[in-house]
Amino acid sequence: MLKNLLDENKCFKLVCGAGNEDATEVEKLVKLYSYAGCKFFDLSAKPEIIDAAKRALEDREGYLCVSVGIKGDPHIRKAQIDYEKCVGCHKCEEICPQKTIKHCKVKQSRCIGCGKCYSVCKHNAISYITETRDLKEILPPLIDKGIDCIELHAMGENIEEAIEKWNYINEIYDGMLSICTARGHLSEEKMLELIKRMIENRTPYSTIVQADGFPMSGGKDDYKTTLQAVATAEIVQNAKLPVYIMLSGGTNSKTAELAKMCDINYNGIAIGSFARKIIRKYIDREDFLRNQYIFNEAVDIAKNLIQSL
Repeated sequence: MLKNLLDENKCFKLVCGAGNEDATEVEKLVKLYSYAGCKFFDLSAKPEIIDAAKRALEDREGYLCVSVGIKGDPHIRKAQIDYEKCVGCHKCEEICPQKTIKHCKVKQSRCIGCGKCYSVCKHNAISYITETRDLKEILPPLIDKGIDCIELHAMGENIEEAIEKWNYINEIYDGMLSICTARGHLSEEKMLELIKRMIENRTPYSTIVQADGFPMSGGKDDYKTTLQAVATAEIVQNAKLPVYIMLSGGTNSKTAELAKMCDINYNGIAIGSFARKIIRKYIDREDFLRNQYIFNEAVDIAKNLIQSL
C-alpha cells in the first residue's frame, strides 16, 4: 500500500510532469526509475499517460498519482510563441529542459510550463495559456483505470476554487489525496489556513502535503536550489498537522541532506526537473528501451539519486 511506503519515511516520488503528455517519454521515465527502485509516480491526468505508466511497470510494484490544478497554477500552463514578435534567436530552444521547442514552435504535449523560455525571451514573444479541464470529465475514467492518489495543485490565488475542486475529489475518491502548495501566491498563514480547511474532514494521515518550495526549479544540484523546499516543509511540520510531508520544488540530490540538517521529519521527496535532467540524454535515444547497456547505465544514475534520500 502507498500508505506503508510513506510510513517508511523514504518515499521517492518521480514527477513526470503534470503537463507532460508525451506518452512515450512517460513510459521510458517510469520504466527507468522503477528499475532504479522508485515506487511512486506523478503523472498528467490523461488516460493514455496512465496506460503508458502501467505498460512500463508491467508486473513491478508501483503507485500512480495524477495531478490536477486550479487557474493560475504553473503546472497546467503551456507556452506559446507569437511569431510576429519572435526574432528567431533560439534562446528558448536552448534553455527548454523538455526539448519541446524546435524551429520556434512549441510541442504542446511536452511543455510542462516551467517558465524558462519566458525568462530568456527579450522580445515578449512568449506567453502562456492555462489548460483548465472539468474534473467531472477527466477524473472518473482515471479512477476506473486504477490510480493510487490524486493530487490537487492549489497554487493560484483563488482559494475558493481550490476548496470546490478538493471537495469534489473527496466525493468521488476515497484513497490517498495530496495537496501541492507553495508560498508563491499565499502568505505562510494563508497557506496553512488552506491546508487546514482541506484536511478538516479527512482521516488523519490520509493526505500528503507536497511542500513545493519553488515549482519546477530543480535544474541545479546545490543547497541553494533546494532551500525553499526545505523551508516550506518546515512551515508544515511546525503546524503539527496529521499529514504526510513530501518535499518538492527545486529538489535534487542535496534535498535530503539539507532537510536532515534542519531537522525536517519528511516522509518523502518528489523530484521532477532534476530527476529528468540527469537521464535526459539516455531517454531521448530511440533505442533506449531496446539497448540494455544504455538502459542499465541510466538506471545506475537514477539509483544514485534515489539512494540520496
